[in-house]
Amino acid sequence: MSDAALIRLDHVLVAVRDLDAAAESTALLLGRRPSWRGVHPELGTANALFRVANTYLELLASEGQGAIGAELERILAERGEGLLGLAFGTDDVAASAAALRARGLPVLDPRPGEGRDIETGAVRRWRNALVSPEASRGAWIFAIEHESPADALPLREPDADPDGAVAALDHVVVMSPDIEAARALYGEGLGLRLALDRSFEARGARILFFRVGGATVEVSGRLGAKPAPHAPDRLWGLAWQVPDAGAAQKRLAAAGFDVSELRDGFKPGTRVFSVRGEPCGVATLVIEPTGGLPKAGAQH
Repeated sequence: MSDAALIRLDHVLVAVRDLDAAAESTALLLGRRPSWRGVHPELGTANALFRVANTYLELLASEGQGAIGAELERILAERGEGLLGLAFGTDDVAASAAALRARGLPVLDPRPGEGRDIETGAVRRWRNALVSPEASRGAWIFAIEHESPADALPLREPDADPDGAVAALDHVVVMSPDIEAARALYGEGLGLRLALDRSFEARGARILFFRVGGATVEVSGRLGAKPAPHAPDRLWGLAWQVPDAGAAQKRLAAAGFDVSELRDGFKPGTRVFSVRGEPCGVATLVIEPTGGLPKAGAQH
């Protein structure tokens, strides 16, 4: 595989207003404490990172003065809390930026980044290259190359029964008003592998499944909808994997979450349930997959 390839869904970003409250509710949702509580003084933001086996979740809030914090405040005022962006891991961000440009995506030059953990003082460094907002269909999408060692972002042990704690991310759901434009972005532009393109007549939907590393970007569009190439997509939901869906459902209900009934999943042999109320503005599904859970990889 080329060093320029986007090889994993490195992390997903969620915009939140109150970072402390969001971190507490997310810790209850995942059954794990955050791996990192950081600040970016030059950007005007603060974050909490929750590592799982195959990626990590970043809660991002405005703090202090900075251009990114100001933009985040604008987005929160306009859309409210919810999924903000997708970061794809690479071994060489400069090569990835060049490859994305060669495929027709406008990409900003790679820039260095640094975060400091407010509890331990540890520092993490990276370089990322942002896809131009005009081309990313409303999401923050970027390639990221980590310069810090993998153990800079440790995987926390579950707070309770491991069978009921979130172990990995299964997929991200993107709702698109123009599925062909979204296909061009994630497939031809980002170079993600299209594993399945299927229409579901009963649901009135066409769904694209892009695989990257051990996760899936699921893009859903309405069958028969008139294409709207300039309308933004909506990063809508996350599906989390657990060893035992029944144990997870009981744990979350006891923690005060409004959970649905346990039911068979779309894929044979899986069991799923929904967490109602969209925690932090994110539609949330919990899945007990078939074939075992992914092993923890080198996430930063």
